[in-house]
Amino acid sequence: MRDQQAHSGPAERRLSTKEAAALLGVKPETVYAYVSRGQLSSRRTPGGRGSTFDAAEVEALARRNRRYGGVGPGSGGELSVRTGITLIEEDRYYFRGVDATELAARHSYEEVAEWLWTGRLSPGATLTAPESSVAVARRAVDALPGHTGPTDRLRVAVVAAAVADPLRFDLSPDAVLGTARILIPTLVGALPPVPYGGHRAPDRGPIAHRLWARLSGRPADEASLRVLDTALALLADHDLAASTLAVRVAASARAHAYAAVSAGLGVIEGPLHGAASGLAHRLLLEVLDRGSAGPVIAEELRDGRRIPGLGHRLYTGEDPRARALFALLEELPDAAPALAAARDVVATTARHAPLHANVDLALAVLTASCGMPSTAGETIFAVARTAGWIAHALEEYGERPLRMRPSGQYTGPRPPKPLPEP
Repeated sequence: MRDQQAHSGPAERRLSTKEAAALLGVKPETVYAYVSRGQLSSRRTPGGRGSTFDAAEVEALARRNRRYGGVGPGSGGELSVRTGITLIEEDRYYFRGVDATELAARHSYEEVAEWLWTGRLSPGATLTAPESSVAVARRAVDALPGHTGPTDRLRVAVVAAAVADPLRFDLSPDAVLGTARILIPTLVGALPPVPYGGHRAPDRGPIAHRLWARLSGRPADEASLRVLDTALALLADHDLAASTLAVRVAASARAHAYAAVSAGLGVIEGPLHGAASGLAHRLLLEVLDRGSAGPVIAEELRDGRRIPGLGHRLYTGEDPRARALFALLEELPDAAPALAAARDVVATTARHAPLHANVDLALAVLTASCGMPSTAGETIFAVARTAGWIAHALEEYGERPLRMRPSGQYTGPRPPKPLPEP
């Protein structure tokens, strides 16, 4: 026995899964996410149950996580960050502890935005911007080519608004809140209006009213405006989506609020994020044109494409945002054909995979039935999510600077290597 101990060196201290989880401050199943990412090694206990982990290795990982403000893999091995803004669980989501769908049903987008920013309800809240701020952003956007996409217009508007604000580097909560309350109406006001009946697009009133005139050439009725306003409120935040993570990284580096929003806009137009509703919009139009979802879905699957508007990695059932919007869309007579097409898409695809509708499909029904272009959903998404981005930036400014700095898992050749010959 002494010879074996001398050969193998001092016995290392090992921890059970439960002990390792307690030390790391995570759930036991999360420990295996660290293993899958190569951050921990495990060993099966001979003749025993479960795995054990080297105590020194676990302690080093725990120190590193503390160093970066609690950043570590979530239950699926992804990045996780402490936040008090949005919780998603059991096919529901909550804004600061309040059911988000109920909040959106009873309060305007502006009121939901204030709730996200301050944790206080502000009945009758409005968002207004100085004419000078809107004028600067509008001139910049008007100089773009006619084919410019909505997210590009919004990015340019953000940059123009930032340049016009000499106080943008003030990161105090009051200053950032002031920026938020000006930036959202500036973004909407900078978008080119869609002319209809000689009416001028409003620059005052609820954000949904102002935005409608930039998306549709049809006059809006109260029911349609209610759907748009609810969509904005429902989409205001959704935890650490890709664009929101980009915003928090920028805020962690102490970029000002305009720059943080620009980071979010740089991510949101991806086809797997804010632009997904445009794909669903075009799919619905094709289903309406051909009279049935069957041949359309068949072609999508044959070409190896995923069906847009279906499934969500955070919900096992129907996306609660889609469910809330579909209920409101049923009250719009003009939405009936697009709603029927959406249901046909869900039912047809269910034969291949049990996927539920997500918010992109609901947005597509809204945009397709209200005379809006396929890019309208992306615009709605970006304007809505700006509220959440500001909320996350505010939260991140209160954390340790540069905590959003995970370490890479280097997979290249081990150094040192000789200098390559020219």
